Amino acid sequence: MSLPVRSLPVLQNWDCHGCTDCCREYRVHVNADEKARIESQEWNNDPALKGVKILVWDGGWFTGQYRLNQRADGSCVFLDPKGGCRIHAKFGSEAKPLACRIYPFMLVPAGDHWRVGLRYACPSVTNDLGRPISAHLGEVREFAEALEVREGMAGRILPVPMLQRAQTVPWSDIILFMRIFRGYILDEYQPLEWRLRKCLAVIDLCRESRFDTITGDRLKEFLSIIGEGVNPDVPAHAAAVPRPGWVGRLLFRQTMAINARKDRGDHRGVSRRGRLALLWAAWKFAQGTGRVPRLHALIPETTFERIEEPTGPLPEACTKMLVRYFQVKIESGQFFGPTNFRRRFWDGLESLILNYPTMMWLTRALHDRTREEAVSLAMRIVDDNFGFNPLLGSRRQYFSLRMLARRGELARLVAWYSR
Repeated sequence: MSLPVRSLPVLQNWDCHGCTDCCREYRVHVNADEKARIESQEWNNDPALKGVKILVWDGGWFTGQYRLNQRADGSCVFLDPKGGCRIHAKFGSEAKPLACRIYPFMLVPAGDHWRVGLRYACPSVTNDLGRPISAHLGEVREFAEALEVREGMAGRILPVPMLQRAQTVPWSDIILFMRIFRGYILDEYQPLEWRLRKCLAVIDLCRESRFDTITGDRLKEFLSIIGEGVNPDVPAHAAAVPRPGWVGRLLFRQTMAINARKDRGDHRGVSRRGRLALLWAAWKFAQGTGRVPRLHALIPETTFERIEEPTGPLPEACTKMLVRYFQVKIESGQFFGPTNFRRRFWDGLESLILNYPTMMWLTRALHDRTREEAVSLAMRIVDDNFGFNPLLGSRRQYFSLRMLARRGELARLVAWYSR
C-alpha cells in the first residue's frame, strides 16, 4: 500500500505557464524503465529528431546514468520550437520521465507519509501563479506512487533523520519541531529577520538539550517555554546586532559564489570563458572588493561595496513572498534528510536560514530591477541550488555552515543584509 500524502502547502498556488526554463536548464536522468520506454517510441522516425541522439550517458562507467540529450543551447532534445514537449504531445504526460512530470513538486518522505514541498526555481511557484496546490492533490498522489515504485520504497517506513550527531527523536516529535519553527516564521508582529534570528537562538538551546525523555506534550511545553524565554535575548532591531566579522564575511562570500554561479542554460555566466575565468571569480569573491564577477548572466555590473550598502525595509509584497518560502520549506521538511544532502535536522534548518542573507545579497546585486522583481529572481537563483548543488552538500560547506552558526555569524548575516 502506498504512503499517503498528508501535507500540502496551503498558502501556495501553482500551474505551469510554459516558460520552459526547466526544459532548457536541467539534465533529466532516466532509469532503465524510462530509457526503454523512450527508446520504444521510435523517435528516429520523427523528421525533427531523425539522426539526433536521444539519450546520452552521463558520468563514469560505474557511477553514471543515462539522461535526455540536450542541444547546443542546453535545451532538451524533446523541446519543440513552440515550447512544448514532444513526448507529452505525442504520448501524453505519463510517457515522460518522472523527473519531468513531478517538477516543481518535491515529495519529502516523513516516516509513514509524504509531505509536499516546491522548488522556487520555477517562476510560477515564486510568484504564486495558478490554482491552489490542493487542486493538484490527485497528480501528487500519482507521483508519490510512481516514486515509491522507482525507489523501491513500497511498504517501508523510513528511519528518522538525526536531530544532531547521535541524537534522534520519533517522527511525531520531528513534525512538532517543524510546526513550532513554522509558527515562529508566521509571527506577523515581528520583522522577518528577527523571526529568523529567534529560530537560531532556539536552535542553539535545543543543541544543548537532550530529548530522550522530553517528548510529546512535554516537548511541546518545553519548546513553548524556551520560545518565550529567548525573546528578550534576541535584539529587537537589526541595527543592534554587530556587523559580521571578517571570518563570517569570507565564509559567506564563498557561499555566495556557489549560489550565484550558473554554468548551464541561457543565463550561463563567466564559466563560458573557461576555468581561468572561474579561478579569477573565486579570487574576487574571496577578496570581496571591486567589481563582482558575473557568475550569472542575469546579475548586472555591480561592486561588492555597493552590495554592502543599506537598502531600507523590504516592501510588504516581498516580505510575504519570503515568509511563504520559509513556511513551505519548513512545513514540508525539505530542509533536512534526503532532500537536503541528508543533513541532520538542526544543520538543515541553519542551512535554510542561510538562504535569507544569500537572497538579500542577490537582491541588492540585482539593482536594475524593482525590489519585488529582484527578490523573486534572487529566490529562484538560490532555490535552484538548495538541496541540489553538490558543492552545497560538500564537507567543506558543511564545516563552513557550522562555523557560521557556532560563532554567531549566521545571526549577524541575517541582520546585516536586512538593513
